[in-house]
Amino acid sequence: MDLVDDVAAENHHQLRRLVWSIQSSYGRLNLLVAICDNWKYRDEIIDTYEAELREKGTRCDRIRIDLRQPSLKQSLQTHVEQEPELATSPAAVVTILGADELLGLRLNQERSALDQFLFSLQWTRESLRGFHLPLVLWLTPRIAAQLADKAPDFWSWRGGVFEFSQPIAWAFEPGRGQSQSQAQTPSSPVADPADLQQQIDELLAQDPDSPLLGSLYNDLGKALENEVRYSEAEVAYLNALHCREQQLGTDHADVADSLMNLASIYRLMGRYEEAESLVMRSFAIYEQQLGADHPDVATSLNNLAELYRSMGRYGEAEPLYKRSLAICEQQLGAKDPDVATSLNNLALLYSSIGRYGEAEPLYERSLAIREQQLGADHPDIAQSLNNLAGLYKSMGRYGEAEPLYERSLAIWEQQLGADHPDVAQSLNNLAELYHSMGHYEEAEPLYERSLAIQAKTLPENHPYNQTGYNNFRSLVQAALKTGQADQLSDHPVTQELLRQLSGPE
Repeated sequence: MDLVDDVAAENHHQLRRLVWSIQSSYGRLNLLVAICDNWKYRDEIIDTYEAELREKGTRCDRIRIDLRQPSLKQSLQTHVEQEPELATSPAAVVTILGADELLGLRLNQERSALDQFLFSLQWTRESLRGFHLPLVLWLTPRIAAQLADKAPDFWSWRGGVFEFSQPIAWAFEPGRGQSQSQAQTPSSPVADPADLQQQIDELLAQDPDSPLLGSLYNDLGKALENEVRYSEAEVAYLNALHCREQQLGTDHADVADSLMNLASIYRLMGRYEEAESLVMRSFAIYEQQLGADHPDVATSLNNLAELYRSMGRYGEAEPLYKRSLAICEQQLGAKDPDVATSLNNLALLYSSIGRYGEAEPLYERSLAIREQQLGADHPDIAQSLNNLAGLYKSMGRYGEAEPLYERSLAIWEQQLGADHPDVAQSLNNLAELYHSMGHYEEAEPLYERSLAIQAKTLPENHPYNQTGYNNFRSLVQAALKTGQADQLSDHPVTQELLRQLSGPE
């Protein structure tokens, strides 16, 4: 996608990974660690994946760690004895709760229940081999950190880690996993880079080889990317990649995730050649480790195709988009938001090469899925509206394009803030429409604002900066040719362009 990933999109991606990992683990032991710091949102996620899996015939059980005897093995053994059919079920998953309730609980014993639990996990691997099914162990970030520190052997054989962040809107809604008094002073809706850096510094001082460092650096990169601090995000992602390669080897799926994140930053910075090699390496790892039809393989294909489209290599992009779309439809279903993304991106390619008749139904289907699945004000809706408007503009259907561009701009401003690069691009697109319609007076302030945002948020050599300036220059030139230059403002950039274009060539 062209947007910086928001919290909802990342949570959805983590959920799809978790569901796929469960489905691919039937009949064998696979420990899947899920991390969430909001118990109510955690329960919502569990309800969601259990409902989906039950529709496909999966047995979904839940157990809670016994606070009196905090042993994962014992809790599982007790449950299987009470539910013997679980052991013979061809498709089953057990969700494990209660570990977060062990923090600080003493039970009148010298060691806390959490200490006992973590100690027991060091000897859990062999004792759990009799349980032939996937286990989803839910932890808070704090307990996950202690688990990695106190039970490194147990942590090392996990089959995957899936991190969920509280939805942004929840931070401002009373009663969503917090008390009324807490809701009056909402916490920050997104990760704080300074807080993450402090955690990293503390962990480096205590345990420089901790397996949590890679995840923390990755989270730091996402937080910095969200704040459009791309150069700093690049450093964080490079550190995450280094940690994961050192601890997991060069062919682990988490390494592929880090490669993809770093490639995303390079693409946002216009460093396409560097991004290409990273995406191709990430794709090779995903395909080798997860299989050719895994949703993460589809994501890699889509990202590589996006790069090729940005570089004008359309012939190479099309088959990648199509393969990505086919995997998503097969593995996730026709109404999944990832399918909408694939449809949107393939349509964008067709629009770029003038195949408008093929692009329009894909855009329309993508928009319909997103409105149904994500709601009317999601940033992905803005993307679909923007792209469909661009198609209508290319086809000369200006009256249909204008309200779509305006609605797209309103969503992006609301969801991303007034100074986000995607807002700048949206302003530029609406200005381009007014330019094409001959409405120079309406286009000019949009170009000016777009250029100001890009100058503030993008690297100086980013392609969007030059494109935006060229578009503005073209507007001033058109106004001069049609005798409408007197309608333009006294903005410094406008006046400088007027002087350049009015003078001798």
